[in-house]
Amino acid sequence: MFFLNDYQFPVLASFFLFFAMIFTWSTFLSSSFLQKGEKLKKLAQFFVVTSNFLFALTLLSRWITEKYFPLSNLYESLIFLAWCISFMQIGLEWKTKSRVVSLVLTPLLFFLASFSSFTLPIELQKALPLVPSLQSNWLMMHVSMMMVSYATLLIGSLFCLFYISFDIGKNQKGLKASLLEILDSWSYRIIGLGFPFLTLGIISGAVWANEAWGSYWSWDPKETWAFITWLVFATYLHSRIVKGWQGKKAAIVGSFGFFVIWVCYLGVNFLAKGLHTYGWILS
Repeated sequence: MFFLNDYQFPVLASFFLFFAMIFTWSTFLSSSFLQKGEKLKKLAQFFVVTSNFLFALTLLSRWITEKYFPLSNLYESLIFLAWCISFMQIGLEWKTKSRVVSLVLTPLLFFLASFSSFTLPIELQKALPLVPSLQSNWLMMHVSMMMVSYATLLIGSLFCLFYISFDIGKNQKGLKASLLEILDSWSYRIIGLGFPFLTLGIISGAVWANEAWGSYWSWDPKETWAFITWLVFATYLHSRIVKGWQGKKAAIVGSFGFFVIWVCYLGVNFLAKGLHTYGWILS
């Protein structure tokens, strides 16, 4: 394993996550797997833990080699995001003892690992010297806060999406009712955890922007969509705390945030022009 370079660790992780996803969903959908379900579940958990370790190795390797915390480009941020989500998945599975966590999050992890390794152009995967505006202590503060917030909010909003998907025949008792209860409760908790990180990320970004460019806010497309993301999740928390919404009504608001995050994180980077864009699709 240690003969691999930092590009190959996420490739290997994507294969582990593919099998983890297959094993997890097979035991959930097919009764023929029930007898082997516990063994496959443990194997899937092992693959997720191994993938988390590989993501950490990628980041650590780049940190040691490049002498800065590896959050300077899209590839590194994707790997950091995958590490955050896999770390949270491990913790949530241990806390909830529910297979719904792996059902929801393993496909997302597989997408992140595969997209970063097989879809991004090589030019966007390379570690390059930091441009002057990135040579700041605010780099780690701002980007890490934003990525941690994306990880937690993606998990919470994805739970909301799955709540809506499972909310069919809700008068049934047993497994489905238990899944809905877990999804509703943990989506609220996780979004409540991620929202302060998003707020800190936006504030630290504004301070960094003033230090680098002399303006706290310039309505750059990324800034605009970060503010929209903040408003969406502020609305979700307001609806739960003040209005007392639960279940499907709250899940609809939270699930909208899932798509807004992807627009903010990837869509703006590729399809808009501004200080945060990469221009891959436009080029």
